[in-house]
Amino acid sequence: MRVATSASADEPLRLVTLPSRVLGADEVRVRVRAIGVNPVDWKMRTGGPLRMAHHFVGPRGPLVVGVDFAGEVTEVGSGVQELTAGARVVGGTNFARKQLGSYADEVVVRPDQCAVLPDAVGFEAAACLPVAAVTPSVVLHDLGPLPENPRVLVLGASGGVGLFALQLVRNLGGQAVGVCSGRNVGIVERFAGIAVDYTKGDALVAARAHGPFDRIVHAVGSATYPLAGCKELLAERGVCGLVVVRPGDYATIAFSRRFRAVLGRPDGARLRPLVAALGRGELEPVIEARFPLAEAEAAHALSRAGKVVGKILLIPDAT
Repeated sequence: MRVATSASADEPLRLVTLPSRVLGADEVRVRVRAIGVNPVDWKMRTGGPLRMAHHFVGPRGPLVVGVDFAGEVTEVGSGVQELTAGARVVGGTNFARKQLGSYADEVVVRPDQCAVLPDAVGFEAAACLPVAAVTPSVVLHDLGPLPENPRVLVLGASGGVGLFALQLVRNLGGQAVGVCSGRNVGIVERFAGIAVDYTKGDALVAARAHGPFDRIVHAVGSATYPLAGCKELLAERGVCGLVVVRPGDYATIAFSRRFRAVLGRPDGARLRPLVAALGRGELEPVIEARFPLAEAEAAHALSRAGKVVGKILLIPDAT
């Protein structure tokens, strides 16, 4: 199998060949056709809590980052009944299960980490879902009950998480308000959101006219939009889901029920309703760029620049 790996953030990602892992009785092997790139991928290379966790509980060998994948099952373990060879699936890897990341032309995972794809859903569209669509779904559905027709503020509305958040709010019958730059106002409005252009002044002040909000999907970080300002925009039982958590946020998360750290860990149960919505045309992935797996370093450079609209994909077969 081929994987993209590097020893550190200072060393570029490059393709290396590793022996395929022996399949366990409860595992499946998937030939990867498309990989979604997320900021957490390059952040893991730079260190921090996730890299430390990977060091202690992750697999041995070179660091292979990445979560999102879509592809075809090529082999199933002797105890697997949920999937068969040839099944088209989307899923997410989990290093806590000693699994390598998804920057590879094959992954070994368990069936509960996958959702089956209908024939009408392509691999590239599906690979956009695992982290970017599961994360706002968690914010909307797992942080307490929502009223009918909820009002939701999306900070970072034109990114991968943000664009799916807008669509999920629309599908709930709610009203989304998305903060973005002037050049992305059109795409926010296209997904039934009210756009707030942060280049025209204080975005939180401007958003106040559309609140209070039952949820805030905070996909940017408190250095840009402080938590104190967000709290003022919340409805009485509103909750802010923090997708990007900084060390200074820990105390607020620990002592306030209004702020929750969100880890959009994809699995089959979370992915199945999203796949169904994609198949019905209720979700539309936006793909900024596609790179061969061999050019994963260029994909990370684009992601680090922070101006990506929607998703970046890696395509193993293009290498």
